[in-house]
Amino acid sequence: MSWTCPICERELLKVNQIHYCIKVSLDTLFTGRSPELILVFDKILAEVAGWDDVLVSTSKNCIVFVHKQTFFVIRPMQKQLDLKFYSKTRLEGPMIFKSTKNTRRYESNVRISALTELNMQLFGLIRDSYVLL
Repeated sequence: MSWTCPICERELLKVNQIHYCIKVSLDTLFTGRSPELILVFDKILAEVAGWDDVLVSTSKNCIVFVHKQTFFVIRPMQKQLDLKFYSKTRLEGPMIFKSTKNTRRYESNVRISALTELNMQLFGLIRDSYVLL
């Protein structure tokens, strides 16, 4: 069961959950971004938001996806989307921008700017983060 903050209208997991309380529209985060970048985001949103019990909300500079905990964050940059997700082990490979150790897990970032960069491997990594948390 989720709770909606009456101030920022962000959907959260628990009543009075601590969060960055600022009302930000999705359109604001994509102002000045290319139509291609918006289309890439829309494709990711259509896939990930459809998974069971996923809450999607906006924060100061990113879009947050929550299932029990935050498992995926998209930060629109000028010409790219920075995608952050979590894993049990350090991820390496050509698509991984960086992978750093957090207290209990690894945070990995991928940066994409075109639809052609979306693939099943990337969605698999995001799905693994969803299942991990």
